[in-house]
Amino acid sequence: MAALDAFDYKEPACALCGGKEFYYPDPDAPEGHIPVEQVFGKLDSLLAKEDNAGAKRLLVYWVAEAQALRDKRGELSVQSEVMGLARKTGDREWGMAAVERGLALIDELGVGGLVSAATILLNAATTCKAFGDPRRALALYARVEAVYEAELPENDLQRAGLYNNKATALTELGRFDEAQRLYERAYAVLEQNPHTEPDRAVTKLNLADLLAAAGKGEQAVEAKLMEALALLDDPAARRDGYYAFVCRKAAQAFGYYGFFRIRKELDERADRLYAGA
Repeated sequence: MAALDAFDYKEPACALCGGKEFYYPDPDAPEGHIPVEQVFGKLDSLLAKEDNAGAKRLLVYWVAEAQALRDKRGELSVQSEVMGLARKTGDREWGMAAVERGLALIDELGVGGLVSAATILLNAATTCKAFGDPRRALALYARVEAVYEAELPENDLQRAGLYNNKATALTELGRFDEAQRLYERAYAVLEQNPHTEPDRAVTKLNLADLLAAAGKGEQAVEAKLMEALALLDDPAARRDGYYAFVCRKAAQAFGYYGFFRIRKELDERADRLYAGA
């Protein structure tokens, strides 16, 4: 006796439907979708208060929800945010787990050629670099660059992000000339966009680190630090949550190089902004 086929005993839900999804449902099809925009809105509000613990609880919860719903696209978006928060908090295990899962999801979804997925690859690369694997980071940056060069205009801010982050990996590997050229490309893109003073300040701080690593002398390093400070002091810079984050990062850099008064002032500037968020 021949085995029964689904067509023998199921009634179609719709006479106009082809029947494939009804008779042979995809076991990997999502059962629903997480509210990504609302999740990110809540995440932004937590980060604006520097509530990193609350942000981690939020992301852990929504990763689990996305997985329960088999919402791979939603999970991919949240895993990208995990990478960023893990870098900020120094949580290597959590961050690298998000990298591996994010890369797997990009492959499963077949979206590696999209700008949105390339931006997540950029986040993964930066996480690899932050947690001690600059060579793997460079391989991922190459994938990002292939997409950005094909899809984005010359002055797109995402290009600046790629150049800056790739340059940090090159610096760590001692490839100083290549890194400096990329920082200069990043700065040129940023100058073509309004309200980029904090990002330009970060580029100057990165250049200070490069010059220090390359043994270019204290005066050269100090010059880049002061250029970064001037950008943060620029009245045109928007005093928002991102500005506070950059001030905190800059404070650490100035403290590292012995400028303790400036470090204190920048930390206090960040504190005031976070308190008022």
